[in-house]
Amino acid sequence: MSLSVVILAAGKGTRMRSALPKVLHTVADKPMVSHVIDAARCLNAESIYLVYGFGGDILKANINGDDLTFVEQKEQLGTGHAVDMASPYINDSDDVLVLYGDVPLTKVSTLESLISVKPEDGMALLTVNLNDPTGYGRIIRDTENKVTGIVEQKDANEEQLAISEANTGILLANGGDLKRWLANLSNDNAQGEYYLTDIIAACHHEGKTITTAHPETEVEVEGANNRVQLAALERAFQLREAEALMLNGASLRDPNRIDIRGKILIGEEVQIDVNCIFEGEVVLASGVAIGANCILKDCTIGENAVIKPNSIIEGAVVGDECSVGPFARIRPDSVMNRDSHIGNFVEMKKTILGEGSKSGHLTYLGDTTVGKNVNIGAGTITCNYDGMNKSQTIIDDDAFIGSNSSLVAPVFVGTTATIGAGSVISKDVGNDELAIARGKQRNIKGWQRPIKNS
Repeated sequence: MSLSVVILAAGKGTRMRSALPKVLHTVADKPMVSHVIDAARCLNAESIYLVYGFGGDILKANINGDDLTFVEQKEQLGTGHAVDMASPYINDSDDVLVLYGDVPLTKVSTLESLISVKPEDGMALLTVNLNDPTGYGRIIRDTENKVTGIVEQKDANEEQLAISEANTGILLANGGDLKRWLANLSNDNAQGEYYLTDIIAACHHEGKTITTAHPETEVEVEGANNRVQLAALERAFQLREAEALMLNGASLRDPNRIDIRGKILIGEEVQIDVNCIFEGEVVLASGVAIGANCILKDCTIGENAVIKPNSIIEGAVVGDECSVGPFARIRPDSVMNRDSHIGNFVEMKKTILGEGSKSGHLTYLGDTTVGKNVNIGAGTITCNYDGMNKSQTIIDDDAFIGSNSSLVAPVFVGTTATIGAGSVISKDVGNDELAIARGKQRNIKGWQRPIKNS
């Protein structure tokens, strides 16, 4: 039987104090609704229907996918009405899973558990036991502990308010049943809305079975109605990711001070210090050590490499046994080969650094290919941009670049060549040659220093 997913994402989120639709506010640098969509995709849903209202154009501009169908809810008449907007698209034979665009942390394993307990003739609910269920609908059970309905907080009596089992709103039902129950909903309640929860009673009255599943933790079913709640979800997500890293063999100096905004694949004996940010897809091989305050985005770090504090690496490959930083920046399309070294205040862009080569201090290498065992002195820059075009600098094996040199591209420095400190090199340097390009020094006696204008 195929699975369809209906995601409710029509709320304005007034308490967010934002012009942005609520579901586009982010957790781990990704819109909340994208987390929900990703979970639906992990379930191999055949169809995903996104029910939107406020800010539909903004939502469509930020969320896309060939598997998504956008369904407009022009009037906000309740959750039952919202799901009913998708009814024309739903096949009677499908199983339909209802999710919420502002509940981003529900685990795929929890949803799989819900799917597994759904009876052939009936529906399945995701419920949660809360110490304080205030604001939640309560699960009503009969003397045989069978679910018979849900009562909303504002419609509950004193006895019902004492129930700790709460409705999460997440449910799974047959498409034909769901459409029939939605068509018969009434808005005769305290809110004057069409409650999705009323279909549970309808299911019970037809003599069908209602089963339940439960999340591992409460946070899986928590939503965000304001920025305080959004921040709480962010911390919960980050702690979950930190725990997963530690269980896979990483040592974190402080699990509460790490931000993962993508995916990390790690080897064994990885060490991560505090306040590090990981974005996109990051691979950390065995033995990698990441210092404090580093930012790594879409990069691969090889075995036993050391990334020292306050370094930024984006779109690059750092090879085995390399060291980076502190205070270094490795920009996209750069590659550090085995046992190469980039030191403090060195920047690389679209540069290949050969095995055993090093640039220890205060250097810029742009559009450069560096061979093996090259030493690049402090203050060196490759002048790769003439105001219109980028050009290449090539430095061959075993070359020595003296401090404070400028290599004006396009230029080639040969094997075992030496560049004298302070040189501006604009012509190729052959193998084994020494190149010195400095203005002639003049010492002027009695030089009068400038004085400050009064």
